[in-house]
Amino acid sequence: MKLSKETIKNLLAEKGLRITPQRMNILEAIYTLNNHPTAENIIEFIHEMHPNIATGTVYKVLETFVENKLIKKVKTDRDFMRYDGLLEKHHHLYCSESDTIKDYVDDELDNILKDYFRKNHLSGFQIEDVTLQIRGTFDK
Repeated sequence: MKLSKETIKNLLAEKGLRITPQRMNILEAIYTLNNHPTAENIIEFIHEMHPNIATGTVYKVLETFVENKLIKKVKTDRDFMRYDGLLEKHHHLYCSESDTIKDYVDDELDNILKDYFRKNHLSGFQIEDVTLQIRGTFDK
């Protein structure tokens, strides 16, 4: 899902972040790659067009985006940290063979989970969100 430059500017401005070329390019990369990229994937993508953006800058900007809830971190079974630009409620289908992550949206599942945890309150714990990572393999 590619976003326009104007949309990216608006996302940054809504979070009160300065609009810099580095931030614009990194957020654009996450949405253009649209596959839960690793930092290395993002760096490789950015360096094709903008080789002067430092690797350290990419890592710092990614952390700033996570802190400001512009993106989310997704850790895989292989301990790779990936980044997700889709902030709407969704789950992940994780392929243990290929380390691929695909988004999975299911309102019925969300309602089942809400109902379950409403009925089975976890004492001393406030649930903020429930996101499943469903592990398996994709058909070939």
